[in-house]
Amino acid sequence: MNITMKPMMRTLLAGLLLAATSTIASAQVISVTAGQFTKVGLSGGQFLKIGVGARGTGMAGAFSALSNDVTSVYWNPAGLADVKNYAADLTTTFYFAGMNHNFAGMVLPVSDKFRAAVSFTSFSSGDINVTSTDKPDGTGGIYNVNDISIGLSFAGYLTEQFSFGVTAKFVQHAFTTMTAGGIVFDVGTRYNTGFNGLLLGFAISGLGSKQSYDGAAVTQQHQPISGLPVSPLDMNMLTSSFNLPLVFRAGLGLDMFNGTLSDKPEVDEDGTVIHKWLVSGDFETYSDVPEQFAIGTEYTFREFVSFRAGYRIGHDQFGLAGGIGLKYDSGDFQGSIDYSINPTVNLGLVNRIGVTMRFN
Repeated sequence: MNITMKPMMRTLLAGLLLAATSTIASAQVISVTAGQFTKVGLSGGQFLKIGVGARGTGMAGAFSALSNDVTSVYWNPAGLADVKNYAADLTTTFYFAGMNHNFAGMVLPVSDKFRAAVSFTSFSSGDINVTSTDKPDGTGGIYNVNDISIGLSFAGYLTEQFSFGVTAKFVQHAFTTMTAGGIVFDVGTRYNTGFNGLLLGFAISGLGSKQSYDGAAVTQQHQPISGLPVSPLDMNMLTSSFNLPLVFRAGLGLDMFNGTLSDKPEVDEDGTVIHKWLVSGDFETYSDVPEQFAIGTEYTFREFVSFRAGYRIGHDQFGLAGGIGLKYDSGDFQGSIDYSINPTVNLGLVNRIGVTMRFN
């Protein structure tokens, strides 16, 4: 068997980058499952942990290795390298308690191997009544929480099998008249092993500095002594700084009809793939909650209809997941509509609807 130097160097480079990703994750992520110590509730920006896209969430989030569309911005930015042409995605999540989560993203080809993307994510609590100890039913006032994330991504292939992706995003949290914001980075890698359709994915999300609230509600004026002609004093409320949730994902995906159950996919006379079956698994570790596992699957018939299912282990609310997708391909335009459903233990159903468009 002849082994050339070029494939060996590519494999070595891919291995070093994958090892570097794992090393960064080990250095950054703090284990919260040792003993009884927990940091639940100590991280801000919890909306950043809400899944994006009806495809990945229909597989319970087991998507870091399989992600190859616009929603890769969330799951693993390295997956953006597989978006061959101009593409856009719009997803709306109908969350529990009247809360809404929305995502919009667009991918732009930079060259044959590299892609750029822009994305926007928003989370809104809706109107919430202001209450007090003496008026538990409401004082008549209303407030809301509005969080946003604006991201710029760059992804591409370093070799024919190894891709990378980086996202820089501005994250802002708004609560009444207070805001907090800063820059956050996400990085990811994907590796096509070339063995029976096996894909490996690694991603780290939430790399950034601490944030703290500021605004009109923080700076106030108070009269030190009532009834006396004394100028009011400027007073600042002390707000504690907080970290954003740091997330590390490691996943694998397998194309069952590309080397496992058959040597290659079955196609008809038009070149349409008749059956495609993907299975995947993800391990996720967080800086503020215990580790979680996810398994998922997607079956696609004639590149038209897809059925998805998954299960999440280690989450106190989410477990089973499911979804369906329909695809239309006219040659110059590809469009798809995807739906996912994620039941919770106590809080009802979470529904997502996503629309994806690709232009050749």
